[in-house]
Amino acid sequence: MAYTDNISRLSRLTAIHLKLQSNLYVSVEQLSEQFEISKRTVYRDLAALEQANVPIVAVEGKGYTLMDGYKIPPVMFTESEANALIFAEKMMAKTKDESLINEFNKAINKVKAVLRKDEKTKADFLSQRTVIGKNWENEKTSNFLSTIQGALTNFDVLKIGYQKEFETKSNLRDIEPFAIYHSFSEDWIVVAWCRLRNEFRNFRIDRMKTVVVLQQKFEPHIMTMEEYGEIQRKKYSDGNCDKKVNKNSDSFSK
Repeated sequence: MAYTDNISRLSRLTAIHLKLQSNLYVSVEQLSEQFEISKRTVYRDLAALEQANVPIVAVEGKGYTLMDGYKIPPVMFTESEANALIFAEKMMAKTKDESLINEFNKAINKVKAVLRKDEKTKADFLSQRTVIGKNWENEKTSNFLSTIQGALTNFDVLKIGYQKEFETKSNLRDIEPFAIYHSFSEDWIVVAWCRLRNEFRNFRIDRMKTVVVLQQKFEPHIMTMEEYGEIQRKKYSDGNCDKKVNKNSDSFSK
């Protein structure tokens, strides 16, 4: 095998190693397609990593993953990757939720810590010359998004104090977070099963006055976000605005 071939394979093994750490599961088909190699070569590469004491675990029906708790040392970023992160940092600073900004800043600081000195200099320079136009006043309208994200992934019931538009009092209700999205009007919105109304509802986070994580768990909703979106499109295109979505199915109920 030529010297350049050795270097090429080493780069690929490193990339596969990183992909395994960055994803919950990786299939042989995905690796074969991404690196343009045969499945037999993928298996050889995985075996080589195992021989190098990388704890790879095969999960039937899902693919390969790294043993829980195993981490590799921080990797170095290319200049273009660092630049992309700077843009993400600028865009995140314009979001209206304070908790998301704080958590992202802590994460980006860890990333910057592994940049070389010249990369940090360039990143700082790019940051000074990058302007994101939305939310010019840097208005912050909520501080709950981080808490809601945790509740969504841990299936925690939330008790929220929600104040509708043009109302002066907030109403308490228990919700089961299902999804989060950012609207065209730059508002953060939570799609959740409302236990008060017994249906899925959209809640603007900036209208939440209080958010409390209850010591209650809910059953994960089996419906996907894509299925929910399709139901909503069909619902409004058919003019059936009086229908609602069942909690754990892709059908409607009156």
